[in-house]
Amino acid sequence: MINRSRQIFHVLHYPSFIKFDSSSHQGPSKNITFAGDSPQTSPIPQLAMRRRAFHFVVILLLSHALLSSSFHHPLFTDEELTDPSSSSSSNAVDDDSDDLEETAEWDDFGKPRNYDPGSWLSFMGSLSFANSSDPREVVYASGVRHMISAASSSDPAEMDAAATEIETAASAGFPHAQSTLGFLYGIGLARIQSRPKSFLYHHFAAEGGNTQSKMILAYNYLRQEMYEKALKLYAELAKAALASHIAPKEPRVIEHVRIHRGTEENTEALRKSRGEADEDFQITEYQALKGNSAAMYEIGMLYYYGLRGVKRDLARALHWFSKAVEKRDPRAMEMLAEMYGIGAAVEMNYTKAFEWLALASRHKYYPAYNGLGYLYVKGYGVEEKNYTKAREYFLKAAEHNDPSGYYNLGMLYLKGIGVKKDIAAATKFFITSANAGKPKAIYQVARLFEKGLGLNKDVQMATYLYKTVAEMGPWSSLSRWALESYLKGDVGLSLLLYSRMAELGYEVAQSNAAWILDKYGEQSICLGESGFCTDTERHHRANTFWWHASEQGNEHAALLIGDAYYYGRGTDRDYERAAEAYMHAQSQSNAQAMFNLGYMHERGLGLPLDLHLAKRYYDQALEVDPAAKIPVKLALMSLWIRKNNADSFLVKMIDSLPELYPRFKVWVDEVLLDEGNATILTLFACLLAVLYLRERQRRPAMVPREPDVAAN
Repeated sequence: MINRSRQIFHVLHYPSFIKFDSSSHQGPSKNITFAGDSPQTSPIPQLAMRRRAFHFVVILLLSHALLSSSFHHPLFTDEELTDPSSSSSSNAVDDDSDDLEETAEWDDFGKPRNYDPGSWLSFMGSLSFANSSDPREVVYASGVRHMISAASSSDPAEMDAAATEIETAASAGFPHAQSTLGFLYGIGLARIQSRPKSFLYHHFAAEGGNTQSKMILAYNYLRQEMYEKALKLYAELAKAALASHIAPKEPRVIEHVRIHRGTEENTEALRKSRGEADEDFQITEYQALKGNSAAMYEIGMLYYYGLRGVKRDLARALHWFSKAVEKRDPRAMEMLAEMYGIGAAVEMNYTKAFEWLALASRHKYYPAYNGLGYLYVKGYGVEEKNYTKAREYFLKAAEHNDPSGYYNLGMLYLKGIGVKKDIAAATKFFITSANAGKPKAIYQVARLFEKGLGLNKDVQMATYLYKTVAEMGPWSSLSRWALESYLKGDVGLSLLLYSRMAELGYEVAQSNAAWILDKYGEQSICLGESGFCTDTERHHRANTFWWHASEQGNEHAALLIGDAYYYGRGTDRDYERAAEAYMHAQSQSNAQAMFNLGYMHERGLGLPLDLHLAKRYYDQALEVDPAAKIPVKLALMSLWIRKNNADSFLVKMIDSLPELYPRFKVWVDEVLLDEGNATILTLFACLLAVLYLRERQRRPAMVPREPDVAAN
């Protein structure tokens, strides 16, 4: 949980990380302090696990909002937007705003380039280093291929050989090999775990240009609250992430699927991630084939972005969008405009892009106005640039709550293009767009926090927001391959990829990797420092992943960490640290954690013996989760007995139950629930029932005596 005055709010129920209008909601809206305002303060929660739930919430917000809103690519960037004639009108802001007007090195319609060099995806897709002229690269490629194969087949010998090859390339100064070797040392895979060595290799790799190592360093700096260093890296990575969204080889919308729900497999989410094999996809495709324009558009979107396990196929996307356009679907018209604008499956043609956007706008599809505004700003597909028309179109899109329209209006006011520069107005537009999940808007808000323009300078907040955008970079595609491997039954490879993603700071990957280690640990898929993981290694690795996930706001992870310390699973029993973890989960309204804290206060385990606090926690658990009614009632009964009959036989019996229960459970599992014994016991119970019924039938019916009649 983050310190200072940042409140936590669940994105699935509160769909914005910043509220500009403080009258619309109590609490979170007060977190943003504009320049000149007095900062809001609130008590700092006394919790050592602390500090970092906010950026996890923002990440979830962004991934959630992207699936609903970011299909409409924000076609307006800060490249080439400075109007040479606007310098005379720049007196509305301080000279410091010039820092926000730097010219970017890429354009929305520019040529794509590799923003994730050395990625393992090169060995899972069609790319290859086999023909490289650099011998270090060839050795590295061989090592990674063997590492992937070893993880898939759970072969310790092959993994050790792979680590040797990777170390050879790393020793020769190849940065991508250094990054992978840092990963091996970091988790203790075919090498003795060493955090210092891991950090050192990632440092060298980052200096050599490896972006994944930069992500890892930034995440480590953030965990240590070294915000200045983390901000510098995350800002660079966020910019690269946005640049990579231009005609990417990998889908720019990556779904981070949680493969578990609590301790069980998340079967519903996994079912929806099986691509064309999913029943929902087949039903939608059938409807599309029958002429349903909405289904045509949806199928086109699935192919265009590669969502729900569907393999990205721009040609099929073009086919279905074209079919939907025949049915006059304006959303499909806008998507055709985008495809022509960036040259996706068609030859780039700005004139056709303009025509499709104009047609969509005539059907009152307001996001299309945003695209028209962009074309007038850049002068693409039109006779000449026209900033007045651009502003009109952006304003029309924004008036109908189009996030990209708000973003582009913000850019106009930020740079003074066709309007007077106005940082305050730009800030409002950026925040509104960012609330809808627009990556570029979140990036701009982060820059405003970093520079202290329009908002009070806040390096910590800027760091979290940059992290949100950075985690959308091409390196996030490892998550898709990890999920695909899991769905194919290749759990070992899935664990390897999720572990790498976990190292980069992705909370979902951290919890997925930890869950796999707990769920499949006994199936020899965990490779350790030498051979297969020992139970201690496996528990330690899982607990580390759970711990990192809990720091980022995963309440279930915090609960499992508490259980690990309470029961001594994979670590020494430590009631105080268990209580610390439960308090972290409790702060996120976890009913089980509240109940556990009440239990520990009732018995003085890791917390002071305090029956009043125990009752308070029990009551809170019932308020949060009505399903806890029975255990809470029993706990309150136990509490009443303990309070009014201290040192009695009943109290001693209650205290002995935790020790008796495991033995009773074992007896039930091994004796009563044994298949043979259960059958015999069932037959015996049936026999007793039959004998009882027969006995009742033999009993003569009792005739009631007639009352004596008094003689007259």
